[in-house]
Amino acid sequence: MYKNPWKTLQTKKIYENPWISVTESKIINPAGKPGIYGNVHFKNWAIGIIPLDESYNTWLVGQYRYALDAYSWEIPEGGCPLHTEPLETAKRELKEETGIEANKWTTLLDIHTSNSVTDEFGIVYVAQDLRFGESEPEETEQLSVWKLPFDEAFAMVMKGQITDSLSVAGILKAQFLIINNAL
Repeated sequence: MYKNPWKTLQTKKIYENPWISVTESKIINPAGKPGIYGNVHFKNWAIGIIPLDESYNTWLVGQYRYALDAYSWEIPEGGCPLHTEPLETAKRELKEETGIEANKWTTLLDIHTSNSVTDEFGIVYVAQDLRFGESEPEETEQLSVWKLPFDEAFAMVMKGQITDSLSVAGILKAQFLIINNAL
């Protein structure tokens, strides 16, 4: 339907580790001028979960994010290997990070997290009909888990206190659905 105005002349891999690769492409841009374009390619999908109990409480996870050099409150989330079932990863991440398991799972949204520099794709789920146990964080995670009314999480997004893209998009859409009695 839409024609791609970019022309790729050459692409080479600049960097790779177990989680990402970085490529640099020589291109002709939409104005017909030569240039370069860098892309970060993720080897996992981004998975986020909004747990909601019957009283519309939710759980946020706080941790220090190395890439930001800052503390971040966000929905439980993690990486899903590209050839793995995303819902299974969501179930695993929710249990690992919060100790919560759920009987009801709803896909809330699909998202490209920062489509000007990366092809990373994310999925956010709502988890309901919850059961509680012990969390099992990974060795790279030093997490704080916070139960709060969903309205407070929404207010944190509106005040700029939650800035993670999966969390912001998921909380905003969930708020819309809650207001419209669709969750």
